[in-house]
Amino acid sequence: MFDTLSDRLAATFKNLRGKGRLSEADIDATAREIRIALLEADVALPVVRAFITHVKERALGAEVSQALNPAQQVIKIVNDELIGILGGETRRLRFAKQPPTVIMLAGLQGAGKTTLAGKLGRWLQAQGHAPVLVAADLQRPNAVNQLEVVAERAGVAVFAPEAGNGSGDPVQVAKDSIEFARTKQHDVVIVDTAGRLGIDAEMMQQAADIRDAISPDEILFIVDAMIGQDAVNTAEAFRDGVGFDGVVLSKLDGDARGGAALSIAHVTGRQIMFASNGEKLDDFDAFHPDRMASRILGMGDMLSLIEKAEQTFSQAEAEKMAAKLAKGPKEFTLDDFLAQMEQVRKMGSISKLLGMLPGMGQIKDQINNLDERDVDRTAAIIKSMTPGERQDPNVINGSRRARIARGSGVDVSAVKNLVERFFEARKMMSRMAQGGGMPGMPGVPGMGGGPGRQKKKQKQAKGKQRSGNPMKRKAEEQAAAQRKAAGAGSPQGGAFGLPGPGAEADSFELPKEFRDLLPPQDK
Repeated sequence: MFDTLSDRLAATFKNLRGKGRLSEADIDATAREIRIALLEADVALPVVRAFITHVKERALGAEVSQALNPAQQVIKIVNDELIGILGGETRRLRFAKQPPTVIMLAGLQGAGKTTLAGKLGRWLQAQGHAPVLVAADLQRPNAVNQLEVVAERAGVAVFAPEAGNGSGDPVQVAKDSIEFARTKQHDVVIVDTAGRLGIDAEMMQQAADIRDAISPDEILFIVDAMIGQDAVNTAEAFRDGVGFDGVVLSKLDGDARGGAALSIAHVTGRQIMFASNGEKLDDFDAFHPDRMASRILGMGDMLSLIEKAEQTFSQAEAEKMAAKLAKGPKEFTLDDFLAQMEQVRKMGSISKLLGMLPGMGQIKDQINNLDERDVDRTAAIIKSMTPGERQDPNVINGSRRARIARGSGVDVSAVKNLVERFFEARKMMSRMAQGGGMPGMPGVPGMGGGPGRQKKKQKQAKGKQRSGNPMKRKAEEQAAAQRKAAGAGSPQGGAFGLPGPGAEADSFELPKEFRDLLPPQDK
């Protein structure tokens, strides 16, 4: 959603790089470009004005003028101000001292409240809670049925005593859900309320009545991040009419301009707490302003990537795999490769994961054009192999390749390419596990120049140069032999035939060939 904004900001900062000093004109030009980028991204005008004012004030101060790298300092200022617009620090859910904690969801129809109730329930369950979803939207056709289906998919409990479709009392359902939660030992109650296509008095009154009946610990306002500036107007109307404690952004994976989302926290004074960025129930997480600002500026989001990996990969499995690789490349088999690949797939879309890496904005088009099915094809090829072939891919000859290709529905060349890539990847992973570092990066600790490389270089080093003159070479060989004999014959002999510690200096005598080279007075 923030791709256009990211591209404009990247182009703006590119013009700053390489300048040792920034003049006031440079800063004005940069501020103007940032203003245009934010307005094109649909950020509210009051927010843009405040943002640009703060950036210019800081950029014209000592913070930039005395910096070693002014361009980087300006990027840091923009990053800090973006974090401020997005709400500053990460806002966590407030849980009740005495369970159950009651969370009320509010928002317009179509914003994604019902689906988001399932996502929030699943997320809370992963945090160790026992949530229950409450079907208090009795207006929209099949809203109750939809919530039951979503709850089943999410693996959480649901409280739906009324069929809905225009009948039943949503306020009574909400009140009864609290007692139900206490009886069934649910520590979090998530109440899904009705919405409308626009703000109206009836919806506001119903939401206010439910709020008064259940006294929620948190009221979350769900905003469709794709509806533009109207999201800000709706948020202000809800804040004044019902009140809410935090904002949840839905549909962040859309391609609409996402500037309205940047405006909500600043305009309403309520922080964004969660973000939904996909259709799957797992495409939901806490909103971190600093990480989102980093992604908008193309710096990646390594912390979120690490958290996803920690949730997906078992520590014991990771240590077991590292130990395998440390023993040698042949210990890592295609079965292990398949297991690792399936673990990565559990983390989500490959293109989304790559997008979290710093600098990947420069190859955004290639990442977006990635075919996720390539991973499935690779898995199909490996699963078409026999256990023996997976253990030792070296046995895969032409006829075996043809059989594997038929079994997995791919060309023979695809099987050959996979095996070759596997061998290359196995070597690299094994080298890294043994401390050899990344290939092609010598001299950097942990990134190349490991023990294996050093040994190779030592083998390639040339021996001692010998003279091309036969007489001189013979004299050198005789001198070397005498030095060796002198060193071996004397327990006190030192290196190169020189007297060792405690030996008499007078006992040392130059070989005749060397004495002949000296002037007469020194012989």
